[in-house]
Amino acid sequence: MAAPASYDEIADWYETEFLPRSSADDPLGVDRSLRDLLGPGDGICLEIGCGTGVHAASVRALGWTPVGVDVSAGMLRHARGRLACARADAERLPVADRAVDAAIAMMVHTDMSAYAAVLREVARVLRPGGVFVHVGVHPCFCGGFADRSDPDAVVIRPGYGDRHWTKESWTDQGIRDKIGASHFPLAELLNAVLDAGMVPERFVESGGSTPAVLALRARIPAPAPR
Repeated sequence: MAAPASYDEIADWYETEFLPRSSADDPLGVDRSLRDLLGPGDGICLEIGCGTGVHAASVRALGWTPVGVDVSAGMLRHARGRLACARADAERLPVADRAVDAAIAMMVHTDMSAYAAVLREVARVLRPGGVFVHVGVHPCFCGGFADRSDPDAVVIRPGYGDRHWTKESWTDQGIRDKIGASHFPLAELLNAVLDAGMVPERFVESGGSTPAVLALRARIPAPAPR
């Protein structure tokens, strides 16, 4: 994951400046994708990398009980009023096997250099039939190789196929330029879901004519009836 100190340093800016600007009217369709793909439920929903807990209200509105983990103490300082949460590395979740009904990862996979290991942990803690929702920056159109300064004419430079970490960004108003981000090509991202033992069910692209967000719902297979 991104170094916790990096997010500790920007936690107040993230809460008071970045979130109000980026979440107003849900311009990228992040919350809409979460609601559509997660759907109603009444069990525990674990958020991986919950940050300041901003998505807990939507999870709760669907009937789920939100809980979260994050590696950054600074971000969790803002989250504690929004959901039950604990400081933990997503690669080593402090959760028993098959203990939760749902899990979500919201705009965080680029903070996790070992996202495949995180997905294996998600699969471990989900009950059979449990659902996982990933909502993240679109791997094909967002990254150090993508210039999004004109949303109607996104420029894709060489580098998409290179798995890399970078602080290169088209804007100084976001997170990538402050703490950096890992890039995963589309095939690697989707194969990581499959390799973790989860079965993809549905995909959503959102955020403009050239999508900025890719979301998916996957599920742990339930045992076949005897």
